[in-house]
Amino acid sequence: MDLLKYKYYQTESVFKPENLLREAKRQKEKKDCNVPSVCLLDPDGDLAEYLLKTNQASLNECWACYHSKLYSFKVDGIEVGIIPCIVGSSYAVLVAEQLFVSGCTSLISITSSGIINQPNSSKRFALITEAVRDEGTSYHYLPPDAISKLAQVLYEKLAVNSAAVNCPYFEAKSWTTDAPYRETQAAITAMEKEGVCCVEMESAALYAFAEAKQKNVVCLAHLTNTMAQTEGDFEKGEHFGSTDSLNLLSYLLKRIL
Repeated sequence: MDLLKYKYYQTESVFKPENLLREAKRQKEKKDCNVPSVCLLDPDGDLAEYLLKTNQASLNECWACYHSKLYSFKVDGIEVGIIPCIVGSSYAVLVAEQLFVSGCTSLISITSSGIINQPNSSKRFALITEAVRDEGTSYHYLPPDAISKLAQVLYEKLAVNSAAVNCPYFEAKSWTTDAPYRETQAAITAMEKEGVCCVEMESAALYAFAEAKQKNVVCLAHLTNTMAQTEGDFEKGEHFGSTDSLNLLSYLLKRIL
């Protein structure tokens, strides 16, 4: 069976996130209010845990999702919503769809990633400008031959100074997979030849969704590991990378907003 035969990319879905949230709000007796205009996906959950432990974040009662919790905190006086443990393309896009009909206007994802090609930069965050579509979700939003990439308007805002010393990230191409334990040597070698810097699990789908729905989505990868091939892998820094992630957010918000 040709799984791509019945996608009809210009046709609206029967099942809509706003309708689901309407019923969720009714069942959960949630008030009708908006989430913060800027939201963050925190797949590892380390930043959300740090913010909660240090009393910098609180539960946001406007979020009616059945599958996750959203917390609010502030960065330089700007309210940001954060959802922890959103791992994988399908879950990330499910949540993204619901966020954008709940008041979010800009979505940022900061995910851990495995290094494929060692970058020339000493910076540990990569601004993902393009992602290889080795997952399933993006094919529901864009045709197979389309490139999953950061929107040009956001690229112009974020990449213009990426070479500067004070910029916390460099530009990179990633490989998005939905099967991390099938990262075979043959697959890794193929990605090396494609100039891929890192491997993660959400960006290709989030960018495909963003292009199809014309939404603002920025994906970054925190280079933390080499697929556990050596002991001492997955080190993220102070408070499991939370301090660096907050500095990164501060830098991003000044440019996105």
